[in-house]
Amino acid sequence: MANAGIQLLGFVLSFIGFIGLIASTIMAEWKLSSYAGDNIITAQAMYEGLWKSCVSQSTGQIQCKVYDSLLQLTGMVQGTRGLMVGAILLAGIAILVAMVGMKCTTCLAEDQEKKDKVALTGGIVIIIAGLCALVGTSWYGNRIAKEFYDPFTPTNSRYEFGKALFVGWGSACFTIIGGAFLCCNCSSEGSGKSSRYPPNRSAAPPGRDYV
Repeated sequence: MANAGIQLLGFVLSFIGFIGLIASTIMAEWKLSSYAGDNIITAQAMYEGLWKSCVSQSTGQIQCKVYDSLLQLTGMVQGTRGLMVGAILLAGIAILVAMVGMKCTTCLAEDQEKKDKVALTGGIVIIIAGLCALVGTSWYGNRIAKEFYDPFTPTNSRYEFGKALFVGWGSACFTIIGGAFLCCNCSSEGSGKSSRYPPNRSAAPPGRDYV
C-alpha cells in the first residue's frame, strides 16, 4: 500500500504541474513594466506574455493586442513558446500513459511487470516535460534580468518577473517531483521482484527418482 500511495502522490503532483503549465503558458503576465529607480510613471502598466501584450490604465481599463506575426517575434519568445507547448503535450501524453501503469487501474492487471514498465515510462516522460518547462521559464527570466541590469536599457523599457513565470517555475517543479515519485516507485518494486523470484526458480530438486 505504501508503494501505491507514493505512486498516487506522484500522479497527483504531475497532474497539478500539468494544469499549472497550461495556465502559465496562456497567461499574459510573463514580464511586467518596472517602476524601480527614476521610473515612477504609474498612469499605465505594461505587461507581455507569449501570445499577446497588454496595457493597463490607472482607470482599470485593460487593452490587449495579440502578436500579429510569428516571424516578428524575438527568438526568446519563439523558443519559450516551443518549449512550453512541447512540455504541455509531453506531460499530457505521459499522464495518460502513467494512468495505465498505476496500481489503482485495471489496465494490464494480468501482467504486473509490463504495468510497472508503463508507469516507469510515463514517469520519465513527465520528468522530461518538467525539464522543458523549467528551461523555457528560466531562459525567459534570465533575459528579463539581463535587460533589467543592462545600463544601456532605458529606464522606461525595463521589466520585472511576472506572475506567469512564478506559476511556470512552480508547475515545472511539481511535474519533475511527481515524475520522480513514479520512477522511484517502479524501480524499487522492480529491484524487489528481481531479488525474490530468481531463488525460487533455481530451487529445483537435484534429481528425480524413477521406479
